[in-house]
Amino acid sequence: MRWQGTVLAYVLALALLTGGCGGSTNTISLGGGASTSSSGSSSSGSGSTASPAGIWTGSDSATGLSLTALINSSNQADVIRADGVQFIGTAQASGSDLAIAVDGYTEFGGGFTDGSTKGVGTFSGSFTAEGSISGTLNFTTSANAQSSSTWSLGFDSLYDTASALSAIAGAYTESLPSGTSGTDPMQGASVTITGLGGISAQGATSGCVLSGSVTVTDAKSDIYGITFKLSECTGDYAVLNAVPFAGLADLDPTSPAHMLIGASGQLSGTSYAMVLSLTAT
Repeated sequence: MRWQGTVLAYVLALALLTGGCGGSTNTISLGGGASTSSSGSSSSGSGSTASPAGIWTGSDSATGLSLTALINSSNQADVIRADGVQFIGTAQASGSDLAIAVDGYTEFGGGFTDGSTKGVGTFSGSFTAEGSISGTLNFTTSANAQSSSTWSLGFDSLYDTASALSAIAGAYTESLPSGTSGTDPMQGASVTITGLGGISAQGATSGCVLSGSVTVTDAKSDIYGITFKLSECTGDYAVLNAVPFAGLADLDPTSPAHMLIGASGQLSGTSYAMVLSLTAT
């Protein structure tokens, strides 16, 4: 499995965001961005620049927690920490330099140490294509608490696995690993992904019904696109109804297969982020 150590395998985290730090919210969309060749480089005119696209795993020095970074061929990035925090943005590469302006989100019901649920930051470092990423994240929460952390990540060759809707089709269960704070609207849900990419599920206690689709965005790589909405959520979860989520996903086919999904969305000026951890049944 790609998570290092025994901290967490995958997490389901949902961040309810209120106002805070300046800067725009980085929600992942499924269109646009640079294209990449099969050699892992993006081309512009007669020159070429190495691409940071990949599935990357490593650790966060400030917390000691595992990181999984999904960067697709359009340079959309979602770095998921083992406590459920997501750092979402667009990777910008120049030579071996890498920068990612990120919005950071905590899981629903949780928060950073200062009680805030959102922040903004910049990752600055270097990378080698299909090799390693290293650098520093400078981050400021919406309550103005500042922190700095080193990220050290290695390329996971799983990224070079071809993607296909037939590969992800099947039945899964969703679960929130112990050790994470907050609440899980899809805890214990039975999840179905069809051969056409339709995804559906219902949370056992929240009443939330998930409906959406998974798409192949680059058939050469193991990163998928996903869009979905929740409906019929009750109680504290009712704020999630009709939020349009979009994001990235990958599949680890090691038996039992696991699927990691990270997504974000905005409704009526409020932003949300969700991570799903699916295990094949």
